[in-house]
Amino acid sequence: MTTIVPHCELTRKAIKWISEKQIETGKTHRLLLEEAAMRFNLSPNDVEFLNRFYKENSDKSPECD
Repeated sequence: MTTIVPHCELTRKAIKWISEKQIETGKTHRLLLEEAAMRFNLSPNDVEFLNRFYKENSDKSPECD
Protein backbone atom coordinates (compact mmCIF):
# COMPACT_ATOMS: atom_id res chain seq x y z
CA MET A 1 0.00 0.00 0.00
CA THR A 2 1.32 3.46 -0.84
CA THR A 3 1.36 6.28 1.64
CA ILE A 4 0.02 9.67 0.66
CA VAL A 5 2.41 12.40 1.75
CA PRO A 6 0.93 15.85 2.45
CA HIS A 7 1.99 18.39 -0.15
CA CYS A 8 3.62 20.71 2.39
CA GLU A 9 5.77 17.78 3.54
CA LEU A 10 7.08 17.33 -0.02
CA THR A 11 8.10 20.98 -0.14
CA ARG A 12 9.83 20.67 3.24
CA LYS A 13 11.70 17.58 2.06
CA ALA A 14 12.71 19.38 -1.14
CA ILE A 15 14.16 22.30 0.86
CA LYS A 16 16.12 19.91 3.05
CA TRP A 17 17.37 17.93 0.03
CA ILE A 18 18.43 21.06 -1.89
CA SER A 19 20.23 22.47 1.15
CA GLU A 20 22.11 19.21 1.72
CA LYS A 21 23.08 18.90 -1.94
CA GLN A 22 24.33 22.50 -2.03
CA ILE A 23 26.71 21.69 0.82
CA GLU A 24 27.80 18.36 -0.69
CA THR A 25 28.23 19.43 -4.29
CA GLY A 26 28.55 23.21 -4.21
CA LYS A 27 25.91 23.52 -6.93
CA THR A 28 23.56 26.50 -6.91
CA HIS A 29 19.94 26.16 -5.90
CA ARG A 30 18.86 26.83 -9.48
CA LEU A 31 20.59 23.71 -10.76
CA LEU A 32 19.24 21.59 -7.93
CA LEU A 33 15.71 23.00 -8.12
CA GLU A 34 14.92 21.27 -11.40
CA GLU A 35 16.04 17.91 -10.06
CA ALA A 36 14.12 18.47 -6.83
CA ALA A 37 10.97 19.29 -8.81
CA MET A 38 11.11 15.91 -10.51
CA ARG A 39 12.27 13.99 -7.45
CA PHE A 40 9.52 15.38 -5.17
CA ASN A 41 6.81 15.84 -7.83
CA LEU A 42 6.51 19.56 -7.19
CA SER A 43 4.01 21.77 -8.98
CA PRO A 44 5.11 24.86 -10.93
CA ASN A 45 3.81 26.99 -8.03
CA ASP A 46 5.97 25.02 -5.59
CA VAL A 47 9.01 25.52 -7.80
CA GLU A 48 8.33 29.25 -7.96
CA PHE A 49 7.94 29.37 -4.16
CA LEU A 50 11.25 27.55 -3.67
CA ASN A 51 12.97 29.82 -6.18
CA ARG A 52 11.78 32.90 -4.25
CA PHE A 53 12.69 31.23 -0.93
CA TYR A 54 16.29 30.64 -1.99
CA LYS A 55 16.60 33.97 -3.78
CA GLU A 56 15.48 35.91 -0.69
CA ASN A 57 17.64 33.85 1.65
CA SER A 58 20.75 34.01 -0.54
CA ASP A 59 20.85 37.79 -0.08
CA LYS A 60 21.21 37.37 3.69
CA SER A 61 24.46 36.39 5.31
CA PRO A 62 24.32 33.29 7.50
CA GLU A 63 23.82 33.95 11.19
CA CYS A 64 26.05 32.24 13.70
CA ASP A 65 24.85 31.62 17.24
